[in-house]
Amino acid sequence: MKIENHFIDFIPESERHGSVKNLFSVWFSANMHILTIVTGALAIVFGLNLFWAVVSILLGNLIGAIFMATHSVQGPNLGIPQMIQSRAQFGVIGAIIPLVIVVVMYIGFFASNAVVSAQALSSASSLPINVAIIFICTTGFIIAFYGYDLIHKVVKYLTFAFIIVFFFVTIAAFRLELPVGSWSPGNFQIAPFLLGVSVFAAWQLLYAPYVADYSRYLPSKTAASKTFFYSYTGTVIGTVWMMVLGAVLATAIPNFLDNPGEGVALLLGPVFVPIIYAIIIVGLACINGLNLYGAFMSITTIIETAIKLKGTIQTRFTIMFSCLIICGALAIWGNGDFLNNFTNLILFLSYFMFPWTTINLIDYYFLKKGNYDVKALFDLNGKYGKFNWIAIGSYIIAILAEIPFINSSFYVGPFVDKLDGIDFAWIIGLFVPVILYYYPMKKFKSSINSLSPSKQVKI
Repeated sequence: MKIENHFIDFIPESERHGSVKNLFSVWFSANMHILTIVTGALAIVFGLNLFWAVVSILLGNLIGAIFMATHSVQGPNLGIPQMIQSRAQFGVIGAIIPLVIVVVMYIGFFASNAVVSAQALSSASSLPINVAIIFICTTGFIIAFYGYDLIHKVVKYLTFAFIIVFFFVTIAAFRLELPVGSWSPGNFQIAPFLLGVSVFAAWQLLYAPYVADYSRYLPSKTAASKTFFYSYTGTVIGTVWMMVLGAVLATAIPNFLDNPGEGVALLLGPVFVPIIYAIIIVGLACINGLNLYGAFMSITTIIETAIKLKGTIQTRFTIMFSCLIICGALAIWGNGDFLNNFTNLILFLSYFMFPWTTINLIDYYFLKKGNYDVKALFDLNGKYGKFNWIAIGSYIIAILAEIPFINSSFYVGPFVDKLDGIDFAWIIGLFVPVILYYYPMKKFKSSINSLSPSKQVKI
């Protein structure tokens, strides 16, 4: 297996390869791990019973995955990583603003995955937790370092292993005794229900900044409908399966979230414990490979704005290893209060990513209709300019508009009490940029098109 020789550059048609069906394996496997189970269990932590937890899981994922899969469609058409394409909306330098948020996201998810998988490895082998974290980080590094083709090959085989193992785990989980009323639809609470929906929608939306990274090598003639279908079904089936499993286990097992890896591993009895632990560890190592790969792409995009990087193995190693050190240090530092840190991370990042995804999708599907000058995305003096203040302003205003509606452990907005504790921030973040970005950009585009070439100006 060769190390990938492309960084953030355009993939020429002569190097396009792979089947669009592989996207199902990528996004199914990307969600078949213990952290997805932990996220599903949060619905129970929020105060929902099992019935409404499952409904919120379904609704959140079905909604969020629409945005995720529409980003995936951009990969074959443009042949570049997702966040490079943001330069067309924010400007070549302006795109650094969402890029920084995305880098924080990758690092946070990598560290969270490392903590959970290290707990599993430590329980299975008696290794000290910090040693286990280092081992998990190293495994993810190897997958990310080899890059695109290895990632696709690994997840293809893991899909079959996940289906077999978690099939039996799920049967065992549903045989557990549940508290009375767990499946009752009568005990409905609107605030925790919508909080759950927002967290589960955010889970899917947080894939948006790197979903096109794993479709960009596909031939440009790949049907958009197929790219959407295999990305959407893969991520929804894998995520809903694991999240519902998490909700069931959190309902049936007291203090399940204290050590979720152990809780899952013991379901099939002591004979199968090593197999379950192996699946947990491999699954998290795989998704951490994707997280580190995405962090590498985003950091490279930021650096490349100021310095033209040479696409060498040494450069790849230096950037990726530096990121690995940061991720590992955060995992070691944050493992003591993992659940609280992880919940805060998802909510915090979602408030920044909802406006970004709206701006990106509006620009791609309704303004430019998929027609981009790829070369200009790498040119500071190109047609997309250094800054697009319409996009930047829309993004910042949308985030500010979310603040009064935020309901989280780290901040509660002034409107939350008037709304019975319901967190409407994610809806504000998704829809405010529709007005603030679409209409000004449409008007600006019309005015630019009406000018002669000599009078045209950059955004």
